Amino acid sequence: MRLLLAITGASGVQLGFKALELLPPDVTPYLILSDHAETVRRHERAKVFEDSDIAAPVASGSFPIDAMMVAPCSMNTLAKIACGIADNLVTRAAAVAIKERRTLLLAPREMPFSPIALENMLKLSRLGVVIAPPVMGYYAEHDSVEAMERFVVGKWFDMLGIGHDLYQRWRIEEA
Repeated sequence: MRLLLAITGASGVQLGFKALELLPPDVTPYLILSDHAETVRRHERAKVFEDSDIAAPVASGSFPIDAMMVAPCSMNTLAKIACGIADNLVTRAAAVAIKERRTLLLAPREMPFSPIALENMLKLSRLGVVIAPPVMGYYAEHDSVEAMERFVVGKWFDMLGIGHDLYQRWRIEEA
C-alpha cells in the first residue's frame, strides 16, 4: 500500500509523526509537511515533499496513491479542501484524492469545532472523506500517553485498511 501523509498545523504534529513511525513495513509512506509542521521536525523514512512543490508527483491523479491522511488537519486546510482550493501541495493532493475517489482521512484537531468547521466536515463527509479527529477511546484503558497515541493511530489505520496491533480491540467475554 502507498500512503500519502500530510502533516499540517503546529498543535498535534506529534500524532502525525507517531502515525508515520508506527506504519507497518508493507506500507510505503510519502510525506508532505506544511511550513509550520516542517519547522517542528523532519523524518527520514518517507519521501518528503515541500508543500510549495505543486508539481510534485503526488499532485497528479496518475501517481498511484492508495490513501491520503492529513493528521493533524488544521481548520485552514480543512476549509480549503472543503471549498476546492488547491493552492499548495497538501490541498492539491487532497483534491486529487477526492477526484480520484481515493480514501482521504482528515484528522481535525481543534476543539471546540465552530459551526463553520462542522459544516465543512459534513460537506466533506458527504463526499466520502473520512473525518477522524484524534478522540480517545477510554474502553481501551490507556495507562500512558503512548498508549493513547497508539489507540488514535490504530483507529486511523483501521479506517485506511492498514493492519496493525496497536491497541487491544473490544472483545465479548465468553460466558
